[in-house]
Amino acid sequence: MKIKLIVVGKIKEQFYKDAIKEYEKRIITMANINIVEVKEVNTDDIIKNKKEEANNILEKVDNNDYVITLEILGKMIDSVELAKFIANHYTFSSSTLTFIIGGSDGLDESVIKRSNMHLSFSKFTFPHQLMRVILLEQLYRSLTIINNKTYHK
Repeated sequence: MKIKLIVVGKIKEQFYKDAIKEYEKRIITMANINIVEVKEVNTDDIIKNKKEEANNILEKVDNNDYVITLEILGKMIDSVELAKFIANHYTFSSSTLTFIIGGSDGLDESVIKRSNMHLSFSKFTFPHQLMRVILLEQLYRSLTIINNKTYHK
C-alpha cells in the first residue's frame, strides 16, 4: 500500500511536527507513506500564488497516481467509508493514493481538474499545518480499521 501526501508549505510549530512524526511512525507499520512538501508562494497576487503552487504540486504527481484533493466543497465521508475506499482501492489497483493539501490560498483549478476525488473533512476552514495532522490521523484510523486493530471506536 503506497500513500503520498503532497502538501504546500513547511511545518513551523514543534507540536505539529511531533504529531506528524508520531502518526508517520504508526502508519509505516501498515503502509508505505511519503510526505512531499512544496514551497508555499506568498505574494500579493493570489492567482499567481495558486498557479505557481499548482505547478510545484503537479510536478510531484505521477501519471498513474490516484489523486485526492482536500477541498472545502468536496465530498464528506466518515472514517469507516474512508477505510472502505482505501481497502477497495488497493484491492483493485496498485496506483499510489496521493492526497493533496493546498496552501493558505487554496488549490488552483488545474490541481482540482487533475483530482480523481474531491474530499472534504469539514465545512470549517483549517490551517494547512493542522490539516496535515488531521489527515494523517484519519489515514492511521482507516488503516487500523482495515487491519482489524483496536484504535478505531
